[in-house]
Amino acid sequence: MTNKKYKILLVDDERDILSIIKHGLENEGSFEVDAFHDPEKALSQFKPGKYDLLLLDIRMPKMNGFKLYRELRKLDENTKICFITAFEIYYDEFRKMFPKVRVDCFVHKPIRLEQLAKTIREEIELKQQMELAKERTI
Repeated sequence: MTNKKYKILLVDDERDILSIIKHGLENEGSFEVDAFHDPEKALSQFKPGKYDLLLLDIRMPKMNGFKLYRELRKLDENTKICFITAFEIYYDEFRKMFPKVRVDCFVHKPIRLEQLAKTIREEIELKQQMELAKERTI
C-alpha cells in the first residue's frame, strides 16, 4: 500500500456527520479531508485538480448536492464525485431525472467508516486504472 494520502472534499450540512466522517477517514490513515458544512463556501474554496474524490451530500439547504455537482463540474470535469445520502436512490430513476449528471457512486447513510474508506479507495483506484488504460491507448 502506498503512503500517498488521498485528498477528499466532503460537503454535508449536518455538522455531526461531517465531523464523524472527516475524523474517521483521517484516523484511518489514507485520507486528508477538507470538510465543509456550507456548500457555497465549499464551492468558493474549490481548486480544480486538488482532490482525488468529492463526497457530496444530496439534501442541503441553500444549494443541494446536484446544484453543487453542476457548479463543481464547470470547474473540474475530471474529479470523481460520489453522492452521500440517507435516502434510497434508484439509479435508473435518477438517470431519467438527471440525464446529464455523471454519477460515479452513491454512498448510503448510515455507513460504517471502514466501508466508506473502502468504497472511496476503490472508486479512486478505479479512476486511476481507467486513466492509465486511456494513456496506453493514446
